[in-house]
Amino acid sequence: MRFASGRPPVINISNGTFYRHHPGASSIQPNPALFRNLNFTLPSTTDPPTHWYVVGPSLSGKTTFLQLLRGSHLCFPPAARSYPYLSTDSVPHRLRVPHKAVHYVGFNNDGLTSTVTTSPYLSARYESKRENTDFSLRDFLLGNTQLNALKPSPEDEPDLALVDRVVRDLKLAQLLDLPVTFLSNGQGRRARIARALLTAPEVLLLDEPFMGLDPPTVAGLSPLLHGLASKASPRLVLSARPQDPIPDWITHMVYLRGDCQVGAIGEKHAVLEELRSYVRNIWNGVSKEDENLPVHNLVHVGRTLTAKGIQGQPLMGEEVPKVDNSTISQGISVSRNIGEPLVEMDGCKVQYRGKVALGNWTQKINGTERDGLIWTVRRGERWGIFGPNGSGKTTIVSLICSDHPQTYSLPIKLFGRSRLPEPGSDQLPLTFWDIQSRIGHSSPEIHQHMPRSLTVRQVVENAWADTFRSKAKLDAESIEKVDACLRWFEAELNPAYVKTPNSTSPTQSGSDLKWAGHYMSGEMSFSAQRVALFLRAIIKNPDIVVLDEACSGMDDGVRDRCLLFLEHGETKRYAKRDDGSEAVVESEASKLGSAKVRGLNDSQALICISHIREEIPDCIREWICLPESNSGEPARFGVSEAPLGRDEKSWRQIWGM
Repeated sequence: MRFASGRPPVINISNGTFYRHHPGASSIQPNPALFRNLNFTLPSTTDPPTHWYVVGPSLSGKTTFLQLLRGSHLCFPPAARSYPYLSTDSVPHRLRVPHKAVHYVGFNNDGLTSTVTTSPYLSARYESKRENTDFSLRDFLLGNTQLNALKPSPEDEPDLALVDRVVRDLKLAQLLDLPVTFLSNGQGRRARIARALLTAPEVLLLDEPFMGLDPPTVAGLSPLLHGLASKASPRLVLSARPQDPIPDWITHMVYLRGDCQVGAIGEKHAVLEELRSYVRNIWNGVSKEDENLPVHNLVHVGRTLTAKGIQGQPLMGEEVPKVDNSTISQGISVSRNIGEPLVEMDGCKVQYRGKVALGNWTQKINGTERDGLIWTVRRGERWGIFGPNGSGKTTIVSLICSDHPQTYSLPIKLFGRSRLPEPGSDQLPLTFWDIQSRIGHSSPEIHQHMPRSLTVRQVVENAWADTFRSKAKLDAESIEKVDACLRWFEAELNPAYVKTPNSTSPTQSGSDLKWAGHYMSGEMSFSAQRVALFLRAIIKNPDIVVLDEACSGMDDGVRDRCLLFLEHGETKRYAKRDDGSEAVVESEASKLGSAKVRGLNDSQALICISHIREEIPDCIREWICLPESNSGEPARFGVSEAPLGRDEKSWRQIWGM
């Protein structure tokens, strides 16, 4: 085959259709055609530049699309997918097969390499004792993650110059001697990218690389990736959600439909214009909305990521109809019943062998300078914790949830009681189980440790269990709540869910929930797993709800439904208008008085951590922003005048932008 540039492409797909299983094989599992008649080319040349960006909502097949680029899944006809450049003399022998030349980096819950980087239990990462298998970041990057490993072949020896450059560019130098399990979620993402770069592949597939990173890190990572892509060292293909900004150096886009088909593909500006025209025709009544290409996802596409941060307007600019939240109070003047303290930190300073990880500052309290973190969370308060990656946000959560061993020695009170017996007091100290039963917690760490063998129902019911694998202690009311949540989020949780014309309401009391006991957590998409863990955290109305990047990995539609459910339970839902926009309305369950889950109440406190403004619940008002680790700067506190999800001014104030 002759190619226009005279130099064969790295990946060439010509009119190919893909299947997870052979279409002729009998199987009880659905086996639809994926990306029917796909045409895709990744050139080996850098002139003109061709940088691809794969965008799509949850369950649209972004990960599947990236995986088929490296040879996964069955292609029909088989010759439709080829890798002509890998057969040339320009490619080293070790990279002449697709699964070595094309490297996929996913940022799901499996850990950096699962057994290497996931601690055996939540508290292990904070303990001082180190095992032989607690490999450092340096070991991880160099591939030294086995005991009694065989001597590597010469071609597998790391290029030390490349190691130095990658470590410097990704700002990992200060972390090299830390165990990998010590890394924060954002630091772990950079470590995975670094390890992939050190294999020097021809193509690097990055699945949502900006998810979970703070705004300054995202703005700094994008130019670094551009530098790699512009030199084809390696060539990059990135995926993202519709609401994620598009790096300014991206030249080509693929927008995926909800049924694992291509909605639009080609040069970036042409794709955006095609999507813009589609949305405008629906708004003008010229055409009807395709249920697999929902407008509410498209209108958020198109913002630009530059070295200075996120800039520009989304796809439709000022034309976007606003979601009608008139039924929901949002002003700061809304009266709240603030109750007794649930969390009291009176000068907390977390340190490991002299190195301070949290609280390396002084705060001015009533005119007096005090060392460490001084912070109180009361019933009815809604707190947001912000700060750069590695600043100690998850450490605070570990202190609250009592997963951190230093909780016993630091001046912390939970629910008005200390972890250790107090002199002269006959009150018993809180046990670990007392605390866990009163806190609902969703985080990337919980996601890593949640067994994949649990069914969807068991994950949600685990809110009433003592450990991840112990049996849940359920009564009739608890079972009703679980059933209500599973029905409400069936579209997100059931892999075999098919929308019917009568399924406009999120809940049908008589719907069959057998699927929830059939599908295991490991069989669900990343987004669905996050939804299940979100429900696990809130379902039993615990005294404290902790959402640490709980919505990370969800597309905007799923995220908005979760945040509405957090505050209002089954009493409110989104209803679609004729123009594709959405309004918040009272649900049928609320009208009938049959709602089992009613959202947050005044006796609960909410603590939310996120780097994405839109992932912050509207009810968040109080906030704390932690400084860069060991900068000596104090933590900053404030109160937002409006919901942070729509208050750009307060958001920029928090981040000092």
